[in-house]
Amino acid sequence: MISSGIGILAAVTPEASLAVLGAVISCAITIIGASFGIGWIGSKAVESVARQPEAANRIFTTMIVSAALIEGVTFFSLLLCGLIIFGNR
Repeated sequence: MISSGIGILAAVTPEASLAVLGAVISCAITIIGASFGIGWIGSKAVESVARQPEAANRIFTTMIVSAALIEGVTFFSLLLCGLIIFGNR
């Protein structure tokens, strides 16, 4: 897996290698941010249900919608990063 990533950087021209490196770093930041956001939503939902158990259904629904929106933005960002990486070959 690591060798394929190095092969991507070695396969591009020197002018495009900086764009590819930026896209790879953007992919990493996107994944870290999405995992942090979904983890934060989950922890706050559990905390809210512990404080107010009768609102568990509404909290759960809101949590699922928020996590789905984060996932959608994450997939879109990763798609754009992938297009930059594989478009500069």
